[in-house]
Amino acid sequence: MATREEVYAQAPEAGTLLGGLESNGGVEAVLRRRGSHLREETGCFPKGTGVQSPAAGTRWNFRLRKGIPVNTAAQRTMVFGKLCGRIALIAMLALAVRAGGQKILPGRILPGWTVPFPPHHIAGNLYYVGSEDLASYLIVTPRGHILINSSLTESVPLIKTSVEQLGFHFSDIKILLISHAHYDHAEGSETVLKMTGAKYYVMDADVPTIESGGKEDFQYGRDMWAHFPAVKVDRVLHDGDKVELGGAVLVAHLTPGHTKGTTTWTMDETEGGRTLHAVIVGSPNVNPGYKLAGNKSYPQIAEDYKHGFEVLKSLPCDVFLGAHGSYYGLKEKYERWNGGDLDAFIDPSGYKSFIGDREHAFEAELKRQSTGMQ
Repeated sequence: MATREEVYAQAPEAGTLLGGLESNGGVEAVLRRRGSHLREETGCFPKGTGVQSPAAGTRWNFRLRKGIPVNTAAQRTMVFGKLCGRIALIAMLALAVRAGGQKILPGRILPGWTVPFPPHHIAGNLYYVGSEDLASYLIVTPRGHILINSSLTESVPLIKTSVEQLGFHFSDIKILLISHAHYDHAEGSETVLKMTGAKYYVMDADVPTIESGGKEDFQYGRDMWAHFPAVKVDRVLHDGDKVELGGAVLVAHLTPGHTKGTTTWTMDETEGGRTLHAVIVGSPNVNPGYKLAGNKSYPQIAEDYKHGFEVLKSLPCDVFLGAHGSYYGLKEKYERWNGGDLDAFIDPSGYKSFIGDREHAFEAELKRQSTGMQ
């Protein structure tokens, strides 16, 4: 049986190579079969660690240190397939670094996600208790509180501290909501629920992802770094459902695409004798690697995005907020608010501009992908 010094791992039967790890026995590959969702792994396997990160879906050569039989695509499938899961795990563990005593994978936690930010009042009974960029919101009522977004597991102590700095009790949280079922907004849910005994409410289309710990996500289901503790949902929400507690009323709007159950929350807040319409945008972003045309795992993704933008454009908005502080200019607005501008978070024009910009980005990417398929 012959061996080859260089091979392509792009044969239909073998799959698409995403990375390789050099070892004494040769080059062990991390790949996915065709038909699964390809995505960029840049950041998960940085240079200088022995792991290469070609762009997702590209052809990539690698040189074998020792002879491995690779006569046929079927043999390549067998060799690579057995190594795939084990090497992916080894690579991720090997790349883990320590920051503040916590294990953090490069590219998994972005700058600003775990940086504390001053908790502050926004309007009425609505408060900000998140980090510099991962947004979490507290709605305070006489019968307990509602928390939107548990964020990362590492975020929970930060959120708890922020709640207590505002003079409230973390243990009084009765309901936990999320913007969408990605680890940066839902990984900490298990911890929050254990600490508070709160009930977990999630939009119907995101329930499978939450209850599988991310494994049912259409894009990142096979990516270990995107997984999180699986949690049972207490109440399945549907588009237009109301969440009520102690006089507070939130409305869940299904704005899908980013995830199948991405949820934009709205509520009316009374501030200075005025009724203000607050909108917390779930996410209208098209992530790198998202397949908008011909997506077998999410065939209606493009139509869902279009529907989501129509919903977002229809919502009356005075107070513009979002799942990430960067959506609405958190830092700049907080500085204005802290300087005495009590209307700093009132920004209807900023809301319209943000939604328009994201819709334009979506349309451009859809056009690019659709043109490429012709």
